[in-house]
Amino acid sequence: MIRPITISLCLALLTACTTSAPSNVNNLCDIFKEKRGWYGDASDSKDNWGSSIPVMMAIMHQESKFQAKAKPPRKKILGFIPGPRPSDAYGYSQAKKSTWKGYKSSAGNYGADRDDFADAIDFVGWYNKQSYKRSGISRSDSYRLYLAYHEGHGGYNRGSYRNKQWLKDVARKVERKAGSYQSQLSGCEKDLDDGGWFFGLF
Repeated sequence: MIRPITISLCLALLTACTTSAPSNVNNLCDIFKEKRGWYGDASDSKDNWGSSIPVMMAIMHQESKFQAKAKPPRKKILGFIPGPRPSDAYGYSQAKKSTWKGYKSSAGNYGADRDDFADAIDFVGWYNKQSYKRSGISRSDSYRLYLAYHEGHGGYNRGSYRNKQWLKDVARKVERKAGSYQSQLSGCEKDLDDGGWFFGLF
């Protein structure tokens, strides 16, 4: 007979494994090796929206470092008192409630949650497609895709990022990360497609 406390412990451990960030967020192969369902989720988003896996994962790395329940840091009052958060952004993709609501309606993914990786990576792919449609940005242009992701399509189209050197620096950082992820994925994608790591467990 399985005791209720044993079941609770198992569920707690399972939840911790599914919501904890990957051990090495800077290596895409390590990420997908550790989080075995994530590659399939990222591939589905790529198929749905046409955005490359390294680009989507680089954006998510910048936004949350793959922390399921990430939130923007609180502003400081008088330099040390925790104040309000600057926005209601949340989850892997740091999507705001209003943008997430638009995604759910547009994509037909009405049960989507911001702290679910499959939903979050699908959101990033969807948003990048909107950037292509509304702002004419190539879905492989990680630099401009991130600027639009941060500023919104209206802000990007108005050029709101032009005088924000810090933001352009961050976008270049995302661009470099996407390039690094692409190089890494080239060395392990065949194994991922073949299910090599998974079946190697048995």
